[in-house]
Amino acid sequence: METPQEEAVYPLSPALADSIHMIHGRRRKIRIRLWKKNRLILWGLLLSLLAVSLLTFSTMDYGDVVLLEAIRQFFSDIQRIFLQPHLSGRFSLKTLIEALGVTIGLSVVTTLLGALIAFFFSLLAACNLSSKRLSTGIRVVMSFVRAVPTILWVMIFSIIIGLGSNAAVIGMLFHSVAYLTKVYSESIEEMDYGTIEALKASGATWWQIVFQVVLPSCITAILSWTFIRFEINFTNAIAVGAAAGAGGLGFQLAMASGFYFDLHEIGVMVYMILLVAAVLELISMKLRSNYIVKN
Repeated sequence: METPQEEAVYPLSPALADSIHMIHGRRRKIRIRLWKKNRLILWGLLLSLLAVSLLTFSTMDYGDVVLLEAIRQFFSDIQRIFLQPHLSGRFSLKTLIEALGVTIGLSVVTTLLGALIAFFFSLLAACNLSSKRLSTGIRVVMSFVRAVPTILWVMIFSIIIGLGSNAAVIGMLFHSVAYLTKVYSESIEEMDYGTIEALKASGATWWQIVFQVVLPSCITAILSWTFIRFEINFTNAIAVGAAAGAGGLGFQLAMASGFYFDLHEIGVMVYMILLVAAVLELISMKLRSNYIVKN
């Protein structure tokens, strides 16, 4: 009885196998990007902005400014700020530390109040917890509030209620609430809607759903976004310290730069701000590693 002839199998050399793999891989990675309408509009907008920028720089009246001399003076000022920081006697170190404490206090109060108010607004703005009409209405209002810069809100309330820390807190609070409402509501909408529906079917009230499901599920995202907003409010507190007459390190910085033109004192204040920013970053990393990641 004859046995069927077995098929001969010849192994491929490594070089030939790599060549075949590269050919097939290239075929799979070929992508064709068509010039659709949206892409044409985007590139047209970018090219238009580039053309306007070049035209502006070429036609701008620089007055008596000599470009090379201005560049040399700029680097000289940077050197005095960062390499020669010292106090000239107008401000004591204790005064600057107290001013820094005022700035941090403004950012803490604004962030805590903003987070509390924004949490309840975000519950009404989330589509899976609220009606579509109410959710859309809150989102539109918050979008309008976010469109107005923080410094402008502070100036508006400085005119209404007068200069001081109250105007700074209220002005910063408006933008903080609008910002946190957006990010909180988006975090809530990422939840599994089936869990909420199951609780509704079992007879749970709206507040029970919020505190037993929504808050435990979104607490990590809420903490993360709140700390990010605190960092933003710290920089805003420095900016509005002089604009709203709220004091703080921003006011001292404006005095040193706008009235005394003392770059050495500006350097001391800049290093104090950088130190606080570094501490905030370390705290953020610690929270992320010890609480947010573990939960």
